[in-house]
Amino acid sequence: MTPQATVSMSWVNTVFDAAAQQGAARAQVLALAGIPAADMQRERWPIDHIARLWRAAVQATGDAGFGLKAGASVGPASFNVVSYLLQSAPTLRAALALVQQYQSLISDGGRFQTIAGEGACWVIYQPRQGSLAFSPHQIEAVLAAVVVFARWITGRGPALVPLAVQFNQPQIGPLAGYRTVFGGPVQFEQAFSGLLWDNAVLDAPLPQADAQLAAAHHRLASARLDALAPPQALEQVLAQALQRWLQQQLHEGGAVPTRAQAAQMLGLGERTLARQLQAQATSFSQQLDAAREQLALQALREAGARAIDVSAALGYADPSVFLRAFRRWTGTTPGRWQRAQAEN
Repeated sequence: MTPQATVSMSWVNTVFDAAAQQGAARAQVLALAGIPAADMQRERWPIDHIARLWRAAVQATGDAGFGLKAGASVGPASFNVVSYLLQSAPTLRAALALVQQYQSLISDGGRFQTIAGEGACWVIYQPRQGSLAFSPHQIEAVLAAVVVFARWITGRGPALVPLAVQFNQPQIGPLAGYRTVFGGPVQFEQAFSGLLWDNAVLDAPLPQADAQLAAAHHRLASARLDALAPPQALEQVLAQALQRWLQQQLHEGGAVPTRAQAAQMLGLGERTLARQLQAQATSFSQQLDAAREQLALQALREAGARAIDVSAALGYADPSVFLRAFRRWTGTTPGRWQRAQAEN
């Protein structure tokens, strides 16, 4: 028996967010779709739920270009760990291959296929619907999202334009909307829905490529993919995966990562994340504390490193809080710890 296709809540929320931007409240869209509000607590939705949601969102907004706008609104947080994989990939071609490999972490509702040519490559989207037919807005949103993500990870913005864009369905919105999203002409009622990319674009090095981060994200995505079948698989590796992500986020600076962000990145609900960490005799706060400890010790091993700078880099608003934490980790002060390390 084939398992029922499901969709991640990150993609579900993309639809809700796009509808909200046009004044359609979540409760209104849920009511039109006939979906209980309690289902917002699920980790993934059955594929027929998302089909109902798309139709309800289009009805609530009255926008014939809703799918294009929803797809164009995606950002780095829209696809959980898959977003991080794309960001650290060496080329756009490699990133698209990762999308194919980890598609289920976003949605089981379709598959990408690539058809390579001498000078260009087609990226084709093949929907996999449930008992309900896909809304054509879903197809438009998927292709729009691919273009937006390609522009984001290449750093080329709107200057990055596919050689061709086509859909196997009729036009449903104004032509100007398609040109705005894709940057060029679009054909309809073709043999398949897809994007044609220049091979030179696909194989150009990406500015944020990082082999070490890519390997870490690959392990995390693999664990999450395995966990879609047996939930206990994720529990066995969750703390390690979370720890790697926390260290990466702290190392990059900015705001201190939150449990909500971690849950979204892992494709889990906050309560589920808390339960699975508890099963491993740990918690998000303990994992954050451990990540800060590891990075603090690494930083203070550097000659001339100052505790006040390390404190700020790790997101401590008050240096005295960092000093107390450091004493709890090591039993001494940063200065004494540094001197002891220098003597060893």
